[in-house]
Amino acid sequence: MTEPGSIRAVIFDFDGVLADTERLHLAAFQRVFATRGWQLDESAYFNRYLGYDDAGLIHAYAADRGLRLSARESAGLLAEKSRAFREYLDGSQLYPGAAACIARLGARYSLGIASGALHSEIVTILSAAGVLPRFGVVIGADDVGASKPTPEPYLTAAARLGVDPRRCVAIEDSRWGIESARGAGMRAIGITTTSPAEALAGAHRIVSHLDDVTVAAIEQLADR
Repeated sequence: MTEPGSIRAVIFDFDGVLADTERLHLAAFQRVFATRGWQLDESAYFNRYLGYDDAGLIHAYAADRGLRLSARESAGLLAEKSRAFREYLDGSQLYPGAAACIARLGARYSLGIASGALHSEIVTILSAAGVLPRFGVVIGADDVGASKPTPEPYLTAAARLGVDPRRCVAIEDSRWGIESARGAGMRAIGITTTSPAEALAGAHRIVSHLDDVTVAAIEQLADR
């Protein structure tokens, strides 16, 4: 337990929290997988693979289907998927209310990103929306050695912000992300953009929209 008012940073997941991009990622994977005769439906993506970064998804998908992929083949899939994803971006990927939430919380706390997306993808979207300068750190999948649900992404973000993880609040849309944040010692707010509330039961608070993520909501978590 920390003292009331002691929260110093808010660290956001990205896809499904600030950016409405999960279905773009799915479409990119489906496009690349289809060239190999593989299928990935929406239910499997959101229920089985949502918490993985791109490399982790490819590894888990192959393992689930008994596919043997060389390191070169996996790297090729990653590159193709990244190119396909970028083709879908049009500069309007932030959720309604995201920019206002960033401004509202940024006036009080240090802000960071800890995501399973690639660093360059996150920067491209935040730059297009004009909000990149609000963030003290951006941690993508390629910035850490182990992705969620390990705590490394959140621990890395907190360290680079210079903030004790116990004084950070994470905003997440998946149970894997909440596990990562809580493993880092952070409080977690779950947002039901891509997962039902019951899947976010590990969060300290659950909201349905970024409009509900206020300074008051963050401060209420300080003594929990």
